[in-house]
Formats: sequence, C-alpha cells, structure tokens
Amino acid sequence: MNKTMTSLSIAMILTTSVLTATSASATGIEGLSANVGAVSQYIFRGVVQTDTASASAGVDYENSGFYIGTWAADVQEGLEVDVYGGYGGELDGGISYSLGFTTYQYTGDFDTSYNEVNLGLSYGMFSLSYNVGEWEVEGATNQDYDFLSATVEHKGFYATYGTWGDDFDGDYLEAGYSTAVSGFDVGIALVANSKELSGTESDENLVFSIGTSF
Repeated sequence: MNKTMTSLSIAMILTTSVLTATSASATGIEGLSANVGAVSQYIFRGVVQTDTASASAGVDYENSGFYIGTWAADVQEGLEVDVYGGYGGELDGGISYSLGFTTYQYTGDFDTSYNEVNLGLSYGMFSLSYNVGEWEVEGATNQDYDFLSATVEHKGFYATYGTWGDDFDGDYLEAGYSTAVSGFDVGIALVANSKELSGTESDENLVFSIGTSF
C-alpha cells in the first residue's frame, strides 16, 4: 500500500503533533498550524514509497478535540495528497482516544486512491492504532485491508510493530529516536520489513528525518 511520512511512524513526523496543538501558532489563528519536513527515504507502515529523499508539507486545524487537515509528500512520480479529519479526547484515568477518516490521493502514475477509518488508543508511553480501509484498484476489484500497530515511546526513543491483514499481508518493526534541535524535530529510525512488504526477501532501511511546525 502506498502512503503519515514514516519512517518515523510517528508517521508523518509533524502532522500528529500539530493535531494536538491548541495554542495560537505562528499563523496567527488559534488552532491553525502548518508543518514542513523531509526524510532521506519515505517509508510508510513498512512499505517503501521512495528510493530517494522526500519533502512534505501540511496544514492542520484543531478546535475542542475536532481536527481537520491536509498533508502532501513527494513520491518521485507525483504527489501524495492526504485529507483527514476526526475527533480525539482523553478519558478519566489518562486514556486518550481518537476516531478519524483519511483519504490518500495521488497525482501522476504513482498509485490510485485509498480511503480508511482510523482508530487510536494511548496510555502513558503505550499506544495502539487500528485502521480499516479500501484500495481503489483501477480496472479491477477493489481490495480491503486493515492495519494494526503498537508503539512504545520513552524520552524520544520509540519502537513500533505493525501488521497488515485482509487482502494485504506483511509486518514490520521500526525503532528510532527523535529530538528537538534549534526549533527543528530531527530523527533517525531503522525499519525492518518482512518479505511480503519488501519483495522476495526481508529488508532493512535507515531513515533520517527533519521538520518543523509553525
């Protein structure tokens, strides 16, 4: 499947963080923020999207837990353009949750489109995400998929295990570290995917990232 910037499966490096922003940003409008970033190689959920560096940018708006945004990335043969929205909150006891929808669209001949429902839970350093979607196959029957991931994060270090299901297959393991340097978020991650995601044999990739939000 083609698709939020990871390999920092913190996936789209800055998009996740800006969705939770509630203070006024440099845009001058409370709840509105923007982000730009780049990765040495664009990998999403263990699937390699580019063999070279990829740049991205996005805009997000959040108000009282509701959010909407868009994010675009270079995928060599065109652009990936994502549009998403949803709601997130926190229950008594510190459990956070989110429910949203994302559509992935592409220019050029890179791919067709994907539409999915996104569910998330987190508590302390642990988080779970579950995504159910459909790949619109041009000239053939559409394919259904689901994706489950678990992440543990502590003081900038994180590890994620993700697995595909339904008409898709494969899993991957990702470990990395990110930190803030002079107003930029910089990170490094190692992504190891199974042969179902990488081709004839398993593969490992080292990915560097940098970005900022404003």
